[in-house]
Amino acid sequence: MPDRSTLSADTKDALARDVPSDPSARTSLREGLAYYGGVVAAGELVFRTRRPAVARLARTLFEEPRAAASVRRGHDARLYKATTFEIGLGVADDAAPPPRPRKRAERRAELRAAFLCTGSVAAPQHGYHLEFVLADDARADRVAALIAAEGVESRRMRRKGRAVLYLKGLDAIVTVLGAMGASGAVLRLEDVRAVKETKNRIRRLVNTEAANVVRAAAAAAAQREAIHYLADAYGLRNLSPVLREAAQLRLAHPDETLAELGRRCTPAVGKATINGRLAALMRLVKRLRGQREEPEVSFV
Repeated sequence: MPDRSTLSADTKDALARDVPSDPSARTSLREGLAYYGGVVAAGELVFRTRRPAVARLARTLFEEPRAAASVRRGHDARLYKATTFEIGLGVADDAAPPPRPRKRAERRAELRAAFLCTGSVAAPQHGYHLEFVLADDARADRVAALIAAEGVESRRMRRKGRAVLYLKGLDAIVTVLGAMGASGAVLRLEDVRAVKETKNRIRRLVNTEAANVVRAAAAAAAQREAIHYLADAYGLRNLSPVLREAAQLRLAHPDETLAELGRRCTPAVGKATINGRLAALMRLVKRLRGQREEPEVSFV
């Protein structure tokens, strides 16, 4: 199963390859990339990313309103051999927030840009987790509003001076990923959920069956012990034919269920009937032992 970085990287690569055809959505995606991925360096606004696919997407989009967008490569000193792609976007004044998106396609395009620049999604074995690590509270408020527009409420915390928005529940994460167009990630997470639910259901069934077997074995052992006592203290020949048959069948077939014992009767009877006959035998044993009769217990 993929780790966190692989799942996030695959999701971002898939999103970066899917360029919106709607002009307004493309504009929102381009402006979102500049807003969430842009940093000011030496008086210049520079878009930075470590994902080659995201760099290609950014270059394609940034070239549309500009004559050209040059891509520079550098190395992030914090990560061993981590390549950082940079695209110059002009003077630092261009770092102002873009207009608020009004259409759904525009909102979802900006949310996709925020994820491509600041987001990550955790691999399922580590717990479902989607987060955005943003430079300031203004950007965090904006992404929180985009997420809220999809009917999902995000949580917030601070990490190393940055605002972090995160989601934990799988349904909420799938909703947000689906809104961004990350269908591949949604399918992978749903596959994992289906496998987990199937395993849990099988485990519950196995545990239930095991508990039933234990209860049935304990009940059968108690019945055999009581019948042995009854044979010594009262004599099986003194029982009515149906009770004597039930007692003999239980002694002869100690591991069989009530349904199986019922099918051996002549004529065959149901589970409830054979259970009633064994219960009658248990009540008789209690009277012989001088015990006060307790509420009847149905044996498995």
